[in-house]
Amino acid sequence: MSMDTDLLLVLGLVLAWLGVPAFFAAFAHRRSPFTAAAMIVLGGGCIAWAYLQHPGGYGLTDVPHVIFRVIGRFL
Repeated sequence: MSMDTDLLLVLGLVLAWLGVPAFFAAFAHRRSPFTAAAMIVLGGGCIAWAYLQHPGGYGLTDVPHVIFRVIGRFL
């Protein structure tokens, strides 16, 4: 179960990380930031779901280990 929540956490972090600059770019170009806002909300939802489903939750110090575990799983 922890590997699924690890992947969900990393996916949420990537979505939120990509959504923030997209939001500001859309705002600066006077376009609708709907897609960027949706990415941020989905990313936050993935992070929250992974945190709630992982036994004991995640700490801030766990995040780098989780990211490298997920990357290592695909390499």
